[in-house]
Amino acid sequence: MSVKPRPARPRRTRRLDRPPATRRELRVDRIHGVEVADPYRWLEDATRPEVRRWIDRQDAFARRYLASLPDRDALRDRLDARLRYDAVSPPLRRGGRLFYTRRHKHRDKAVVYWRPAGSAVDGERVLFDPNAWSDDGRTSLGVWVPSPDGRLVAYARRENAADEATLFVRDVATGRDRPDVIPGARYAQPAWLPDGSGFYYTWVPPADAGIDPSERPGHAEIRFHEVGGDPSRDRIVVPASGDPQRFVGASVSRDGQLLVVTVMHGWRSTDVYVQDLAAGGPLVPLVEGRDANYWVHAYRGRLYILTDEDAPRYRVLCAEAARLARDAWREIVPESDATIESMQVIGGRLVVCRLRNAASALQIWSVDGTQMHEVELPGLGTVEAVTGDEEDDDAYFTYSSFVDPPRVMRASVRTGATQVWARVDFPADTSDYTVDQVWYPSADGTRVSMFVIRRRDLARTGDNPTVLYGYGGFNVSLSPVFSPSLIAWLERGGVYAIPNLRGGGEYGEAWHRAGMLDRKQTVFDDFIAAAEHLIREGYTRPERLAIRGGSNGGLLVGAAMTQRPELFRAVVCAVPLLDMVRYHRFGSGRTWIPEYGDPDDPDAFRWLVAYSPYHHVRDGVAYPALLMLSADSDDRVDPMHARKFVAAVQRATSSRRPVLLRIERHAGHGGADRLRQDIEQLADTYAFLCAELAVRGHA
Repeated sequence: MSVKPRPARPRRTRRLDRPPATRRELRVDRIHGVEVADPYRWLEDATRPEVRRWIDRQDAFARRYLASLPDRDALRDRLDARLRYDAVSPPLRRGGRLFYTRRHKHRDKAVVYWRPAGSAVDGERVLFDPNAWSDDGRTSLGVWVPSPDGRLVAYARRENAADEATLFVRDVATGRDRPDVIPGARYAQPAWLPDGSGFYYTWVPPADAGIDPSERPGHAEIRFHEVGGDPSRDRIVVPASGDPQRFVGASVSRDGQLLVVTVMHGWRSTDVYVQDLAAGGPLVPLVEGRDANYWVHAYRGRLYILTDEDAPRYRVLCAEAARLARDAWREIVPESDATIESMQVIGGRLVVCRLRNAASALQIWSVDGTQMHEVELPGLGTVEAVTGDEEDDDAYFTYSSFVDPPRVMRASVRTGATQVWARVDFPADTSDYTVDQVWYPSADGTRVSMFVIRRRDLARTGDNPTVLYGYGGFNVSLSPVFSPSLIAWLERGGVYAIPNLRGGGEYGEAWHRAGMLDRKQTVFDDFIAAAEHLIREGYTRPERLAIRGGSNGGLLVGAAMTQRPELFRAVVCAVPLLDMVRYHRFGSGRTWIPEYGDPDDPDAFRWLVAYSPYHHVRDGVAYPALLMLSADSDDRVDPMHARKFVAAVQRATSSRRPVLLRIERHAGHGGADRLRQDIEQLADTYAFLCAELAVRGHA
């Protein structure tokens, strides 16, 4: 018997109640001769009761909707099973002790341990357990740095996972804190003297100092703290510059002979100064006023300098501390077709980590410039957290890929041989998944690389649910790193794509500069071209394609959504910049002017307003579904961006797709620092994606 086939039914749009009403003002500013509408300016001030009520109503509306999605609870259980596993970090050897962190699958936060070097694991002791610091998990561990002799650890505590921090000093043997308490440790990064008697650190006025948050970075100083001394009397080594676009930091050579002070001018150039601590001389310039970046490691009277000077993919130069003149430097590690990401001295040799086509390569060089070994890695992946002592043969690092769970490796810098030091017992088989690295043309013809992660048996039917993730800025590289939540998406038959956009660091400083300032639109063009490539090559189609990004990546997806709304079904935008006309007035905005440009400058204003997502929301456009993820204690990117953009899209869109603002409580720019909260947010995110891309059940 034959049956006449039925035509496919159109997918029903989920009924969505109207979002909470938002007051709109007729506000227009004239900026550099251009009229700029800003109808939701009133949402900038989160201290106003009206704004607080609006935030609470929007968050409640979003959470009700997300909780009602049919697969939400099943996804939450699957994510809980995938994200809860035991893991350990590479160890840091200081004195006769090893320091490392452990993730425990039944705890929300990682725990820091120490044990005598050479002892068995059962001899380890807890150094910090942030799980016990607060009942609601709002107190987090920030930076922690052991002294060279391993006796003391300078560490930071943060409330609500915000950037704001307070520095403490802990005695390792007793597990007790000393009286030293140093507020203003947002950018601290302690640099110890070899005997543990004190450290240099970056200080900024604390949040309660009454200084405009956008101006606080300009008050940053390098100070020296003597352990046991009064922090309010700490010696100022480098005074404040008054320029919020300058970052200052300090390091000390292991022998205590040299202090190195770095002054970064955004992400474009660096000045470096050196002080002979043994002789008690002044700070003298190693390099200043050049249009290049420099990172310096001082070792045995020499300065090893990682730089992009005349080398967009970076090289390593060497200067004698007794002869700092530029014409006395010599090249140790030359530039190649693989971008150098990091360089450090371990076991008396240089350990150099490179990116070759956006994947890691690890090399060992002599300090005089001879390549000794190329360390064999398990595959196309990423090396992270390289640690080791200047005089010890062992180098440790984490290796992972998109489909290979992390493992901690130990390498001999003398022989280049490696072995597994610790392995993650990930609770799933990842062998069914694979990674393609593809290349596609952007709008101007530039070839851009992209990773596509998928099931091995995936057919290019043009109908696969696909998430396109991007960042594209600040010299940040997106290389193959393991993500357990990604595995949960692949298990549902999803595809995940990650392009290496201009603005990132994968292909060197020239690649970064091709996507900054007046060239920022090229980043958005690269991202849109990635979407078009996925559609053209049969991976997916617009109705089954979502985009995702956070922070600078939130700006990216906001721009893509407003420039090409018909190309995407859904957007997940997290802790973003979206009002590029006023971004510099909030949070850490002034520190990003070297990357984006200054809206107070007429030329920069014109390129910023040309793409600013908030200012390009148009009435009557059928925008994709939007899940906006914000955080109540984000002191880096002000949540005003998320609030204003959501209000604008909710009013303007002609589609019946949801526009949601979900706000994480007790959370900063990087999240809430609690695994259970991460799981809940991821469950909401993937439930939203599954609902919009018509993904049902386990593949």
